[in-house]
Amino acid sequence: MSGTTDIASSALDLIGNTPLLALDRIWPGPGRILAKCEFLNPGGSIKDRSSLGMIKSAIESGELKPNGPVLEVTSGNQGCGLAMVAAVLQHPLTTVMSKGNSPQRATMMRALGANAVLVDQVEGKPGNVTLKDVTAAENHGLDLVRTTGAYFVNQFHNDNNCLSHEKTTGPEIWKQTGGRVDAFLATVGTAGTFMGVSRHLKSKNPAIKCYAVEPKGVEPISGKPITKPLHLLQGSGYGSVPDLFKFDVLDGTLSVSDKESVEYKKLLGTKEGLYLGYTSGANVAAAVKLLQSGQLPPDAWVVTVLNDTGLKYPEIEDYGFTEDD
Repeated sequence: MSGTTDIASSALDLIGNTPLLALDRIWPGPGRILAKCEFLNPGGSIKDRSSLGMIKSAIESGELKPNGPVLEVTSGNQGCGLAMVAAVLQHPLTTVMSKGNSPQRATMMRALGANAVLVDQVEGKPGNVTLKDVTAAENHGLDLVRTTGAYFVNQFHNDNNCLSHEKTTGPEIWKQTGGRVDAFLATVGTAGTFMGVSRHLKSKNPAIKCYAVEPKGVEPISGKPITKPLHLLQGSGYGSVPDLFKFDVLDGTLSVSDKESVEYKKLLGTKEGLYLGYTSGANVAAAVKLLQSGQLPPDAWVVTVLNDTGLKYPEIEDYGFTEDD
């Protein structure tokens, strides 16, 4: 007896097409919070999408040769996504990351075959990575690029980062909502997710409002001075406006404190049954604030992203922080 089959040829075929989940237990209304379950990607985060997109584009352009070495500076999730892609496509990968980022990420990258290089922090502490810490990691990574000749992914300046989300994440959201989206919001690290999704949604309906989420006290997109460079939202809020960020799709900003991020991270667990990272908590906290603000119609649908699994992070108690830090 024969029949049709539905078999993925590699882990790369598992990237994307994630569910859109209504967070009705955290926010029963009015309005609705809809969250893209990016933690269900095979590498555990939304960065799987851009990892695949940037590597495929480099191969297609000829910048990355067959079995050629790859290097990237990362806060962790991009490195994990790239390690998965590199393993399947057989490219040696070196990742460079600040020691302040969660060690679980380095463990995952190494398990996938990457050479994870950890760089000493300049001013931060474990769990808190500042712009100076990122710059130190980037400088070390650029030195390695010069000495090894590896292809440098360069996620903060790679247009294919945004394009990955413009081609996949945005269209999926539009389809899953049946075109009913009142607002989209997301934390901003490289700005790839925010820019790509916002561009696609606004191309479908210019009236959709798009909001950037920033850690309280680190709000350069809002034009505010940096007063709290140390925060829990790893992979976002580095203290400068990312090169890929453009203001033409921005309708507003929302700030979220560490305390609020932790609160909603916990609520995602205890009310929705989801163990996720701190930026996911921040996104949901921001969505609640937006619906409470009166800026949108009472029945508005707000879409955001659940960026990654909580398995990649120590709990704040393990860092030695309190929820009020």
